Amino acid sequence: MKRMMVLAAALAAMTIAGGAQAADHQIQMLNKGADGSVMTFQPDFVQAAPGDTITFVPTDKGHDAESIKGMIPDGAEPFKGKISQGITVTLDKEGVYGVKCTPHYGMGMVALIVVGKPVNLKEAEAVKQIGKAKPKFAELFAKVPAN
Repeated sequence: MKRMMVLAAALAAMTIAGGAQAADHQIQMLNKGADGSVMTFQPDFVQAAPGDTITFVPTDKGHDAESIKGMIPDGAEPFKGKISQGITVTLDKEGVYGVKCTPHYGMGMVALIVVGKPVNLKEAEAVKQIGKAKPKFAELFAKVPAN
């Protein structure tokens, strides 16, 4: 009887531990957001855990999702989707990931993803931005929690 209780407890612990699965965060690529903004990712700020996936959904045509040089953690793989096509990326490295829609970057179509701790925050903030992406990133960086 005692042995069965130990086995049951071990099985329950494995089930609970196995229940921690990576999440899939969906980001829509839109011509117009719910708040009236144009050319936008929705949401444009995501907090994720290492191993989570991010799926960029081409809700409206004419958009892509691309990591921004200098705005991904050391050792992370850059990514670039195709226009009007979805892309799913798995983010394994902790840090800040800056994302742009290549055709609408200057219009401020950017997103910020924080995976775990924002270990490369200072480097990401130092990247020079263009047009409306500059004030948009300032707004997004303000949402990053302190270490």
